[in-house]
Amino acid sequence: MRKFSLALLPLALLASASAAQAPGFSATDKQLGAQEHPKLIAQFGGAYRGPQAEYVRTVGQRIAAQSGMATRPTDYTVTLLNSNDNNAFAIPGGYVYITRQLLALMNDEAELAFVMGHEVGHVAARHSQKRQQRSALSGLGAALLGAVTGSDIIGRVAGTGAQLYTLGFSRDQERQADSLGVRYLTSSGYDPMASGDILASLGAQTALEARLAGRSASAPATWLSTHPANGERVARIRKEASTFTARAGARATNRDRFLDAIDGMPYDDDPAEGVITGTSFRHPALAMAFEAPQGFALQNSPAAVMGNAGANGRFEFSGGKPDTADLTAYSAALWQKAGATGGTPRLTRINGIDAAISTTRANTKGGAVDATLAVYRWAPDAYYHILAIAPAGRDPGYDQLINSLRRLTPAEVRGIRGRRVQVLTVKRGDTVQSLAERMAYTDDRLARFTILNGIEANTRLVPGSRIKLIVQ
Repeated sequence: MRKFSLALLPLALLASASAAQAPGFSATDKQLGAQEHPKLIAQFGGAYRGPQAEYVRTVGQRIAAQSGMATRPTDYTVTLLNSNDNNAFAIPGGYVYITRQLLALMNDEAELAFVMGHEVGHVAARHSQKRQQRSALSGLGAALLGAVTGSDIIGRVAGTGAQLYTLGFSRDQERQADSLGVRYLTSSGYDPMASGDILASLGAQTALEARLAGRSASAPATWLSTHPANGERVARIRKEASTFTARAGARATNRDRFLDAIDGMPYDDDPAEGVITGTSFRHPALAMAFEAPQGFALQNSPAAVMGNAGANGRFEFSGGKPDTADLTAYSAALWQKAGATGGTPRLTRINGIDAAISTTRANTKGGAVDATLAVYRWAPDAYYHILAIAPAGRDPGYDQLINSLRRLTPAEVRGIRGRRVQVLTVKRGDTVQSLAERMAYTDDRLARFTILNGIEANTRLVPGSRIKLIVQ
């Protein structure tokens, strides 16, 4: 989460447009891409500046050039995004994007090439003209507690907090983009079977994230919300890829080069935007911390920190520069942006911080819900808030959450560290279970390790082979 963001405000993304199929991009495509490119970079945490960015640019330009939409690979602008979402997309004008989180999930260069080729395929096939535009909104989920409220407190505060580029392609369009991705992969000299491998890994990762966040695995988030990697899709693309393999013979994966490139890359949260550890959120630049109740899964994004306990409730933590110094007026403005009227705030101090707490009840299609808004005067020019919603009469521990916001000591700030990817060589005696215990998590280490490496729990590791860990 950045220092300031108004996560209650809707943010529309891209107009429905497409890239020309003839060589060279049209003036309209170039104008649209140039206009939206800086917005998307800002929305996804900025462009990642590490050495991996150049590597991704090289691979992305190579694969995108296979689409025939431009005359030179350098006509494409390929960006590695500093985001902890599993996401990739392309927009008209030759702009291709992938997040560092999704990059780390991959296990070789061919998998990277397929994902980027798939996204370019959507643009090459003019899918954007064949769908209705969807906006990505930040804030609390529109499907919160399975309901849309008449007062619009949930409908206006919409989205997942992940700031997604939501495409909503049809199943046929996804199949076509898959096929184009495999063709681009093969014509670039890569192993087409990598297409099925990364889709299987993505499906497993999404199911894990859904379980950890209390969501149904049938309602995946981020990239797979519009690119569902179900078993049928994986089997179909593997069958299609096998026909290319039979004709072309052995193809490159460039696994070692890929692993060398991502070794040491940050994973999960960027410490500059705060770090989540279990139910704790700590922001070193702001010297700020809060603790979510047990049962909540936290997700950090440039716009907000989201807490999700499934049917028990959800909350959003965000902030902004105040238009007024009055906490009551500031609270009223936030309620208005959420589409509701809150009660008179109770003014108090929490851990030495001026705060205002107000509540309201709203009727929804799924039943009545209680919403609580806590506003904090962190500094004269910096206010933060928690907006929490739960079924009426149910308290999932929001008092604990609201009262936990505090300032970190200098020693605590110095102790905050993010996670990173570490590539290791398997030694004699190493097992899946022993290496999984070294993952920098307190939960589901085995599942995280096996999915990260595209292996099974019963896989026998070969000494001298290479694997990935996520370490502190």
